[in-house]
Amino acid sequence: MKNKIALTFLLIVSVLQAQEKPQSYSFSLQQAIDHALKNNYAAINAGRDIEASKEKKWETTAMGLPQINAGVNYQNNFVLQKSVIPAEFFGGTPGEYATVAFGTKHNMVASATLSQLIFDGSYIVALQASKTYLKYYQNAKLNTDSEIKEMVINSYGNVLLAEESIAILEKNKATLEKTLFDTRETFKNGLIEEENVEQLQITLTSINSTLNYNKRLLELAYKMLKINLGINIDAELKLTDKLDNLSTSNLDLAFSKNEFVPAENINYQMALNFQEQRQLEYKLERSKALPTLSANFNYGYNAFRDEFSFFENNQNWFNYSNMGIGLNIPIFSSLARSSRTQQAKIALDQAKTQLTETEQKLKLQYEKAKSEYEYSIEQYATSKNNLSLAERIENKQQIKFREGLSSSFDFTEAQQQLYSKQQAYLQSMVDIINKKAALEKIVNKN
Repeated sequence: MKNKIALTFLLIVSVLQAQEKPQSYSFSLQQAIDHALKNNYAAINAGRDIEASKEKKWETTAMGLPQINAGVNYQNNFVLQKSVIPAEFFGGTPGEYATVAFGTKHNMVASATLSQLIFDGSYIVALQASKTYLKYYQNAKLNTDSEIKEMVINSYGNVLLAEESIAILEKNKATLEKTLFDTRETFKNGLIEEENVEQLQITLTSINSTLNYNKRLLELAYKMLKINLGINIDAELKLTDKLDNLSTSNLDLAFSKNEFVPAENINYQMALNFQEQRQLEYKLERSKALPTLSANFNYGYNAFRDEFSFFENNQNWFNYSNMGIGLNIPIFSSLARSSRTQQAKIALDQAKTQLTETEQKLKLQYEKAKSEYEYSIEQYATSKNNLSLAERIENKQQIKFREGLSSSFDFTEAQQQLYSKQQAYLQSMVDIINKKAALEKIVNKN
């Protein structure tokens, strides 16, 4: 019995621990992008906007389809309205009047109405507008996806940058600690001045501070990436791609030589959507000068009782029905309709100008993104070469310092130069990735 209780307890504990354990993920950059396009909060809502616009499109379509409405109306005349009529109608004295009440205490009407729009120019334009409305949100979803992709690439690169920075700083720290230890021992033997030890201590303190800052930065970078991925910030996340591999795979100067087509950019397409909307608004105002034609058919029953007995058997209900056709012809609006049409025409002209402006700005953005991407490749090669030189200089200064041929200031300067070039090299790799993503976004490359 005790064994069964113990096993049950262990089972419950294991289940609770499994529930409390945060979900874990492991992504390459492409896997992270694919996951974000489905689970990012903005992507989810952009998808819902498309679904809502589809419903809006059907709502507009349904306006021109048959409409059926039914209703029941009950009236309790607890005090009937009185009327006065000549008394002689009932055999009374001529010249006198009698007060009578017409109607029954309880009235009920049950009816159904079928209505159908036959012709309305506004409805035809509304159908066209509903398609443009849906297209706009589909393009908005593509624009959101493009922005999410760029954000994921940037945040993924920031995490890798922080991790690589920490790794290099820890390596520099270990090397410096060993040098500082050897320098202390040399100082104890009276072979060098204490200033050399103090100078190395200053450098080590600076490295420790930078290392702690990068560790905090790494935690924030991970959380930002998780938000962009659409996962809980407390979830476990592992990145499988390496910074150097990503930067190498994004070295593609031929890509920046491709011809740029502004019409393929999503911002251009959205500006074109806006122009189409203004075009339809102009058509809508013009269509309001056309007549509208509609028809309706009504059918119903009514009943009158002095007692509430509508649902008893053998009670009389009187049916009625009618059909109507309505034609509305706009004739004169004191030029108000013309004024609204001209306003819509001006808005259309503004949209056309905005489309031209968007095209020119996109060309400029492309040239800028292309230049920055090409520059990032040049900086990568320069930073890689400078890092190699800084490593050799620092190594020579370290040997001279140990041999007593160089001062601590010269050695520290060489170290600071090395640390600076290390960070510049890491940043140049991230820049290649980010600038390539920015250029891809402009040319609308998936």
